Amino acid sequence: MKIKTKQRTLQQVLALPPQKHKKPKRPWFLFRLIIRVASQVDLWSTRFTFTFPGKREVLKQPCLILMNHSSFLDLEIASRILFPRPYCIVSTTDGMVGKSWLMERIGCIPTQKFVSDLRLIRDMKYALKEKKTHVLMYPEAGYSFDGCATALPQKLGACLKLLDVPVVMITTYGAFARDPLYNGLQKRKVKVRADCRQLLSREEIASMSVEELDDVLKEAFSFDQFAWQREQGVEIREPFRADGLERILYKCAACGKEGTTRGVGTELSCSACGKTYHMDTLGRLVAREGKTEFSHIPDWYRWERECVRKELEDGSYRLDTPVTVGMLVDHKALYMVGEGHLLHTTEGFLLTGCSGELRYEQKPLATHSLNSDYYWYEIGDVIGIGNAKALYYCFPTQPGVVTKTRLATEELYRMRQSQKRIALASKTEPT
Repeated sequence: MKIKTKQRTLQQVLALPPQKHKKPKRPWFLFRLIIRVASQVDLWSTRFTFTFPGKREVLKQPCLILMNHSSFLDLEIASRILFPRPYCIVSTTDGMVGKSWLMERIGCIPTQKFVSDLRLIRDMKYALKEKKTHVLMYPEAGYSFDGCATALPQKLGACLKLLDVPVVMITTYGAFARDPLYNGLQKRKVKVRADCRQLLSREEIASMSVEELDDVLKEAFSFDQFAWQREQGVEIREPFRADGLERILYKCAACGKEGTTRGVGTELSCSACGKTYHMDTLGRLVAREGKTEFSHIPDWYRWERECVRKELEDGSYRLDTPVTVGMLVDHKALYMVGEGHLLHTTEGFLLTGCSGELRYEQKPLATHSLNSDYYWYEIGDVIGIGNAKALYYCFPTQPGVVTKTRLATEELYRMRQSQKRIALASKTEPT
């Protein structure tokens, strides 16, 4: 899938009128049917099955449908489970580019990923209460990098109270193993299934605190797809299963060098120290020689996160890289405005470029995670920052920085939130 792009100067883009907000539309049955039919090929190829005890009862009324996010197949899975019932989909604004007429009639509710958007809650409530449709939402907002849940926004439970509808959870198994984001759109032969259940009733939502609801959501989004693959004995025999693995395992566990790992075929190797690991058919890593530091990929990823946090704590963390900059200000195109420079430190992001005309700063508490992706719309690995006025899509020329920047953004946010809570607590303590 590609995105429509246009070459424009920064000033030309800034002069464009802002995108007009439109209320969600009830999805047309014709388009729901087309999606359902078009999804059949992929679903047949994965021999997709699902369980949903008591599904007919809970779905007789508008519900908020929450789902984990592994790949594009998730949308086809949702269509299979929910058809023929109408539902709107919370989607990113970039998904609307060049096809907003169609996406609106499918029922998409556009929002800016990892940007505070109070209007989104109003739109979701309008779809649920006025249009009498379900609303499908991927609260992680982005695809999982390592097969485990990504950070959820804080106080999502408050959103559940405002919407005041039952919550249904769809958890998929096998979708990540079939098409992990790091593997460059190469699909594997894997059976896929989904487990569906009513997570919360209206009465439960009303009786629970926001913190209690957040705990329920955190538990619902606790999964490990690599562990599932190993435990279920799901063998992936494709010879390209380690392709692109350096995108998530960017730091060598043996020598600690960054940007020196490379995943090709079934091997992950480091050009600095020569250490090589074989990725077996169950997704485990085994060193060709010597110690296997991490056989479980999410453990390696967590170690990288710990390393990033230490850099943030001692002040040594720094991303400083040239980027190609695209801007999104409407649904017509991604506007490529030229070359820039992206700096990320403990003070947040600083994006400059376009012959000195571009300067955008983003503080650590602006977002709990980072809009980041691999091979985004077949352009390249991307780091996305921005606000309600404009989104900046930065394509680094330096390899292997996207994952580390996402980890740093998440850990820096947690650190700043903790510092903020301590400061507020100290002010309220009696003297």
